[in-house]
Amino acid sequence: MSERHQEFQSLLKSNAEAVEALLERLLSAEIEAGEIARPERLLAAMRHGVLNGGKRLRPFLVVESAALFPNVEREATLRIGAALECIHCYSLVHDDLPAMDDDDLRRGQPTVHIAFDEALAILAGDSLLTLAFDIVAAPETRLPDATKTALVLALARAAGIGGMAGGQVLDLAAEKQAPDEDGIVTLQAMKTGALLRFACEAGAIIAGASAEDRATLRRYGETVGLAFQIADDLLDLTADAQTMGKATGKDAERGKATLVSRRGQAWAENRLKELVTEAEALLAPFSHRAGILVETAHFIANRRN
Repeated sequence: MSERHQEFQSLLKSNAEAVEALLERLLSAEIEAGEIARPERLLAAMRHGVLNGGKRLRPFLVVESAALFPNVEREATLRIGAALECIHCYSLVHDDLPAMDDDDLRRGQPTVHIAFDEALAILAGDSLLTLAFDIVAAPETRLPDATKTALVLALARAAGIGGMAGGQVLDLAAEKQAPDEDGIVTLQAMKTGALLRFACEAGAIIAGASAEDRATLRRYGETVGLAFQIADDLLDLTADAQTMGKATGKDAERGKATLVSRRGQAWAENRLKELVTEAEALLAPFSHRAGILVETAHFIANRRN
């Protein structure tokens, strides 16, 4: 294992622990100013959907993209990462519902609607979505108001009709009528890629970086987002449920077209190598400072769960 890979693994683990601790505090029973009460069962369902481990890759990308620039406050960056993780976890809670992908297992434990019930899973997802914007706007997130506004706008665009939620609609439609390859790319860029793209662009927004640097990190996010989805589709084809902590083989079972099902495993493995090369080229202007983000691209392309 290379020194850089060891550093990456150490940073990924320490960041996940920091985000987990922050989410634990944010989802405590303590009532915040302006709130009336925090219903115990709703809070329990939210915590079940969020505090269940995971690599916390999206918050890691926020932190490491911000680390490319000087004088960025880590606590504020962690809070933006936690907000993003709330949106990611809300999407998983809703994605697992019977009306959507109908899954019973997530990260090796019962999904929220199985552990509680469908109504509470819907409300827990709704609450996590709104909590994300609460976190960004809160005074504890020590960033200029203009920066918070830019983050709220970018996050809303990534999560909403033109991003993740819209992508989920396209994904449901794909079960009835298979899209062509361009349609698959668009679907996946929205459903999976939009939040990963935001994670990378957010670091530049937080740092007040130039429009050029922001665009570069946005493109890097798009590249690793596509790599993430191809790797995910490859794992759905080749991995087992125990390794993944969720059901596998469901795309094939439902007849859902993916780039991997259309092009094959050999194509997917080669395309992943190309995407890593593209990611490295995009990060070249940042020189040695981007070493961890380069390693992250390799990790995403070669992940095993």
